[in-house]
Amino acid sequence: MKIRPLADRVLVERLEADSVTAGGIVLPESAKEKPQKGKVVSIGTGKVLEDGTIKKMQVKKGNIVLFTSYAGTDVKVNDKEYLIMDESSIMAVIE
Repeated sequence: MKIRPLADRVLVERLEADSVTAGGIVLPESAKEKPQKGKVVSIGTGKVLEDGTIKKMQVKKGNIVLFTSYAGTDVKVNDKEYLIMDESSIMAVIE
């Protein structure tokens, strides 16, 4: 099964959180926070504006992005977990 986001939505795969702190402490699974960094897997066509034109998406497939803490909706497709979020929930692209 494939999933294709609509309008200005983005499908993101979370990247793994660090399991060791900067000081060398190993964190158990229960103490880890959900990562706010992910890889863009798929994007919609863009936001439809009031005049009927489509605003081009600023992110593209393959970008590594930072997003807000409570961004998106968790979905599971073919045993992989993804987030579907509005493009406006993305704060930055990591280059």
